[in-house]
Amino acid sequence: MSARLLRFALTAGLVWPAALPGQGAPDPMPAPIALVGATLVDGTGASPVPNAVVLIRDGRIACAGPRRACPLPAGVRRMDVRGSWIIPGLVDAHVHFSQTGWVDGRPDALDLRARYPYDRTVEDLEAHPERFLRAYLCSGVTAVFDVGGYAWTWALRARAERDTLAPHVAAAGPLLSTVSHPIINLGDEQQILYVPDDSAARVAVRSHVAHGTDAIKIWYIVGMGSDTSALQAVVRAIAAETHRLHARLIVHATGLWEAKDALRAGADVLVHGVADRPVDREFLDLALQRRVIYVPTLTVYDGYRQVLVRHFEPHYPLACVDSATVARARSTDSLPAPTGVSADFVERQRGLAARGLALGEANLAAVFRAGITVAMGTDAGNPLTLHGPSVYWEMQVMQEAGLSPMDVLVAATRNGAVVTGRGGDLGTVEAGKLADLVVLGADPTADVRNVEDVRYVLRDGALTTPRRAAPR
Repeated sequence: MSARLLRFALTAGLVWPAALPGQGAPDPMPAPIALVGATLVDGTGASPVPNAVVLIRDGRIACAGPRRACPLPAGVRRMDVRGSWIIPGLVDAHVHFSQTGWVDGRPDALDLRARYPYDRTVEDLEAHPERFLRAYLCSGVTAVFDVGGYAWTWALRARAERDTLAPHVAAAGPLLSTVSHPIINLGDEQQILYVPDDSAARVAVRSHVAHGTDAIKIWYIVGMGSDTSALQAVVRAIAAETHRLHARLIVHATGLWEAKDALRAGADVLVHGVADRPVDREFLDLALQRRVIYVPTLTVYDGYRQVLVRHFEPHYPLACVDSATVARARSTDSLPAPTGVSADFVERQRGLAARGLALGEANLAAVFRAGITVAMGTDAGNPLTLHGPSVYWEMQVMQEAGLSPMDVLVAATRNGAVVTGRGGDLGTVEAGKLADLVVLGADPTADVRNVEDVRYVLRDGALTTPRRAAPR
């Protein structure tokens, strides 16, 4: 293809050398290419580099920086991206492919199994994850961490790795839980595995490690009247066995007491922010001592509120989401009103959701000011937290909590890659790393909402043109 024809194809919004998401994978080893003229925001927190060059060869970044630092070899294909911004591919450090993004995947949120048989829903999730994989890549997300799901989510890693129209996938497999929660399991297949004692906990950890899991995830739930000493013993057994086998420990702990206990036990990542009370000095000191990564998931709770009030309120463009998922989400408005739930109760829930978000933002700000590493994650798959573009809203709320746009970008790129265990390969635009990049049409360091303006996405150097964002 001539340089003139290439410029025409790119200007017209055509795809080169890849295909549109969902229309076939590009060549596994694309030709060398140089992105020339954009402002580079490399994900490290360093100052943007204007008029930069990113040279890509064999799916990796050969050079990235000012033009003088990256001379172009003769014959390399040049892509003029002046007036654009280049960032690393985004990383969603908290997703669930075993959940649909609507209530049919979470019957504990709203039981519609008579209308949407749960076994068929799960069967479809396992058979057709590509709609979610495409939604992520289309949204500029080139890596995700499934931090809890059915055992088949482990197999998604190899499937996605072969597909340059999918994000890289890390997976933790079934969650190890301090409480039994059978309604979102399926017969003998479990995405939430109850471990009643320390012996069962150690067996479960060994089984996960034998599957090559990317981490062990604890669902640390303290129910009314729980024997907290027994729960602590289970959590410590899981942590000890996890670290004995050189695995990482991820903990879901939304309460301050559980979060502190998880840190004392040895958590490496907290995949929810503390949501019940302000974090205190003890929590901050424990988190700093453990060098924990804090993934706040600020926006997921509002999806449950939207289900309760029967009104879908998308806070992000839906053009990257498949039509069936969008239709289900929009059908929220036509669901029958919950039986026995008064208007006063619904209004109280609105108030609780607003106060909860304000507390989550305040806790994130305190955590960040203390110097604790923060990564971005959405908990996508939960009701009305849709796979893919939910990252935009999460990043926007992180900015509203007081993080600068650059801080949010680092959390959503470099730090997220560290959570997945692939910080050496992903998360920053540096020589030697995989060429996972997003070309934006607006400056993300001025306002992180500009990450929605995706022009091109590259995964392992393969270039795609996502679908244009539709009006909200």
